[in-house]
Amino acid sequence: MARRIAIFGATSGIAAATARLWAKRGERLVLLARDAEALDRLARELAAKGAQVETTRADFADLSSLESAVSQAWNAFGGLDTAFVAYGFLPRQEETEKEPAALEEAILLNFTSPAVLANMLASRFEAQKAGMIAVITSVAGDRGRRSNYAYGAAKGGLQRFLEGLRHRLHRSRVRVLDIRPGFVSTRMTAHLPQAGALWATPEQVAPSIVSAIDRNRETLYTPRFWRAILLVARALPNAIFHRTPW
Repeated sequence: MARRIAIFGATSGIAAATARLWAKRGERLVLLARDAEALDRLARELAAKGAQVETTRADFADLSSLESAVSQAWNAFGGLDTAFVAYGFLPRQEETEKEPAALEEAILLNFTSPAVLANMLASRFEAQKAGMIAVITSVAGDRGRRSNYAYGAAKGGLQRFLEGLRHRLHRSRVRVLDIRPGFVSTRMTAHLPQAGALWATPEQVAPSIVSAIDRNRETLYTPRFWRAILLVARALPNAIFHRTPW
């Protein structure tokens, strides 16, 4: 039977690539994003690939609108089997250091909004005693670095939130997946140099996300070599870590 999947932030690079894989399996998809035109284009593409698709415009920066977005996603197909929370943005670190509003926006979209949204979803999944909440965080949340600690702090906070949410929902048999991508070439990272073996495309990370959700995983580093990289980064003593340029 086709699963009912809501994708919050559906037009982001990783979300769209993942949605294409689900569409080929004939899943029922609810797409939520702010850009109505991009949302419609993606919906037509996914429907052509075999998915049943519903769309809802949503502004995830507006916390007061999140309950409505969750309700519309939940009711589109009479409930959900999976919720995929895939929005956020990469701020310029130097701006967050100088402009309080820039820091506030970074925390809002990378921690506060997805945490509030996941909490709303949790109550509904908890009542039905089944389902999966999958949320994109980042490897940047594993250790604070001078080059992106505003973004990393928000994502690290989201990691801890998901850890607690997973503990809460365990008895209800609701799964919580923390997806931690490394460097992925998307619109969000377009302002960064993108050369080197550490960079991946959305199409390279999407299969691992689908697999992790299918297998009820709890944490996914993608590509998987990031697990080893972060193991080393977390283990570095401060005396050495503080000498690094990144």
